[in-house]
Order: sequence, then structure tokens, then C-alpha cells
Amino acid sequence: MNNAPPVPTLSVVICAYTLDRWEDLRAAIGSVLAQDPPADEIVLVIDHNQALQERAERNLNGVRVVPNQERRGLSGGRNTGVAVSHGDVVAFLDDDATAQPGWTGRLLASYADPRVMGVGGLVRPSWTTGRPVWFPPEFDWVVGCSYQGQPDQASPVRNFIGANMSFRRTQLLAVGGFLDALGRVGTRPVASCDETDLCLRIAARDPKAVLLYEPAAEIHHRVPESRARWAYFRYRCYVEGLSKALVARRCGTGPALASERAYLRSTIPRALARNLSRIGSPGALRTIGALAAGVCATATGYLVGWVRPLDSPRLFWHPQTSARPRARAGS
Repeated sequence: MNNAPPVPTLSVVICAYTLDRWEDLRAAIGSVLAQDPPADEIVLVIDHNQALQERAERNLNGVRVVPNQERRGLSGGRNTGVAVSHGDVVAFLDDDATAQPGWTGRLLASYADPRVMGVGGLVRPSWTTGRPVWFPPEFDWVVGCSYQGQPDQASPVRNFIGANMSFRRTQLLAVGGFLDALGRVGTRPVASCDETDLCLRIAARDPKAVLLYEPAAEIHHRVPESRARWAYFRYRCYVEGLSKALVARRCGTGPALASERAYLRSTIPRALARNLSRIGSPGALRTIGALAAGVCATATGYLVGWVRPLDSPRLFWHPQTSARPRARAGS
């Protein structure tokens, strides 16, 4: 007699906001349609872009297209996707990422354990112009990808990389979904860490809950040239610090900064030692500089975010101009 629990049904939510990524979006959807086992539904949420919505409705088959019913931005789009989904598990895939074969099966397999409330996977960067020689793999989170220092086998973690994560739908509804004050809006990472905030709330609601990182559930995430630049690297680190300050205020510095403490104690020192040992190699000095600058920019953002409200007009600067802060759009 087979007493194995039934395989949960799966909804895959993809959020899109621009026609500029149309081919990326088609590739993302195609990668989900090719999965075995197949997803029970694919929900494409269009973030306040009527032209994109109309084109998607005309040209994309096998997808349910819905408009974002909440505040503009990624968090509102994700919440809309959860609200209209029907699967036991809701998986999120970025519109510029492609799921690798077996992705759905490897995500779903872990839900046989009733303690598992979420499963996230490996996000491998796909650099359109090649990885910059100075860009440390320990900072691949800057471009929304898994970074060196994460587990290399299935392990419980505090939070997932947003491009490749899934949760039991009941848990998403129970904690109120994603906080829209933290989600990306268009191309601007005005604030981030909405995934961290969500995962912390799930863990706080049920201390026995397991959030499992399963690197075998792999996706490839496109990294355009604009995100391989020094200005973007600096800016994104600063924004991460700002966002961590808000999460720490909401959830407490203990849980909110536990992973960051381990990262600074272990991951960064190992990266520095590795590059110091190859000091004559191309890019080693520049990588050491990037490691130091990334830590400093993140710490600066955290300190600024801790002493000022997140919506202060002097918190943000634009990476394509100078380092001088400026007001956010709409503030």
C-alpha cells in the first residue's frame, strides 16, 4: 500500500513590466511549458503596461494573463499572482530567467515533508557580455543570482533568491504576501529584500517551518551589460543595506541579520584570502577592491536606512549620475 502524500499542484507566477524583455519573457514561459512534470498553470502578471498585456494576450499560448491589481512593482505583481493562482504550491520565476529541465519536479519533491513551507533553487548567472574580471562571485546576489558561499546541497536557509523560489500557497496567504514597500519597481532596485521579509514572517509564524534551498532546481538568469557595471554594483549594494535596515526594524536585528553576520565572518574573508593568494593574476587587485567596496556600500546603506525613514528623499541616488543622493520618483 502506497502511503506517500499526493504530489501538490503547482502554479508558476511570472511577473513582467516591459516590452523590452519580450523575447526573454517568451523564453521564460517556454522553459516552463517544457517542464516534466508540467505545471498545472502558468500565471503571467503584467505590471501596469497595457501594450504589453495586449501583446501577451494575443501571442502567448498556455498562459493565463492578468493585470497587476495592486501597487506598481514586483511585490504587487507577485501578490496578484498568488491571489489568482489555484495550485497548492506557487513558484516564482523572473521574466528574464529560464528554468532548466527537471525544475518543477525538484521543487515539488521536497514538499513531501510537511515541515517544508518553501523551496528555492539555484540561480545561475547568464552574462550577456561575460563576467567582468573584477566581479566577485560572492557578490552574485547583486545581479539576482546565487552566490559563492551558499550551500552546495539541499539545506535549510533563511531566505531564497527571488528569481527562483516557491511556497505553499496557504503560507503566502497566511502571512499576507509580499511587502510592497520593499519590491523592485521596473528597472529600479529602489528597495529589495521583500523575499527576506516574507521568509522571516513565515518562520516567525511557525518556528518549525523549513525553508529549503535545493540547488538541483536550477534556473539561468540573464544579466545584461547594464548590471555588469561598477556604478550598478555600488548602487545595488547600497540599496541592499537600506533594505536590510527596514527588514531589521520590522523583524528584529537577530533574525534579519543572521545570514549577513555569517557572510561577513566566513564568506568575505575566504574571498579575500583567495584573491590575495593570486595577487599577480589578472583582476585580483580589482576583485579585492570590489569586495571591500561592496561591503562598505552595503554597510553605508544600512546605517543610513537605520537612522532615517526608508521614504526619505535623500536615501537614494541614481547609478548613472553622480553618487549624490536624490529623491525617488514620486516622492
